[in-house]
Amino acid sequence: MNRTAVTVVVCCLAGVLVPLHGQGPLNGLTPAEKSAGWRLLFDGTTTQGWRGYKQDSVPPGWQVVDGALTRMESASDIITRDKFKNFELTLEWNIAPAGNSGIFYRGSEDDDAIYWNAPEMQVLDDAGHPDGKSRLTAAGAAYDMYPSPAGVVKPAGQWNQARLVVKGNHVEHWLNGVKVHYGRNTTGYIGLQDHGDHVAYRNIKIRVLP
Repeated sequence: MNRTAVTVVVCCLAGVLVPLHGQGPLNGLTPAEKSAGWRLLFDGTTTQGWRGYKQDSVPPGWQVVDGALTRMESASDIITRDKFKNFELTLEWNIAPAGNSGIFYRGSEDDDAIYWNAPEMQVLDDAGHPDGKSRLTAAGAAYDMYPSPAGVVKPAGQWNQARLVVKGNHVEHWLNGVKVHYGRNTTGYIGLQDHGDHVAYRNIKIRVLP
C-alpha cells in the first residue's frame, strides 16, 4: 500500500492454478468446511458478491482469469457486497515482480479511499519493492502498524497463503502458516487493493464467528 496514492490496484498473474498443500477443490469447499460454517467469497468463475469501492458493480478492469480474481488494467479497489464483523478469512495471493497490493477488512465507504479507514494486510513482492525493506510495510504486515517476520513470503509469481482472524478487538494475521504480530471499525467490508500491479487471489473463503 502507498497511503499517498489516490488509487490502489490489484491484478492477477495467469498460470496453472493448483490447490496448495493438498487442500480441497480450487475455489470450492470441502464437506468439513461447509459443516464448520465456511462460505465462498469467490466462486472461481464470476465476480458475484463483489463491487467497486463506492460503485454498484465490479469495474471492468477486474476480471476472472484462470480461476483467479484478477485486476487486468486500471480500475479501483473492490469490496465485498456483504459486511463482516467477526470472521476468519483465508485466501491465496500471487503478486507480480515489484508489485504492491493489500487485503482490507472492516472497511467502510465513509471516505474517498478504503485505506483511509480500514486496516490492511500487506501484499507485496518483498524482494522487488522498496516497502519490502521495512518489516512494518513488508508482506503480511498490518500495514505500518505491526511488522511481519522475515523470510516467510514466497517470491513474486508464486502463491502465498493468507489467513485473518478478526473477533472483537482481537486480530491475527497469518502468512504461509506463520503468525504475524498484530481500525477503528468493528464491522465492514472485505476489500482487495488495486495498486497498479498484477496480483491474483483465489480460494477466498470466510465463516462468521459468534
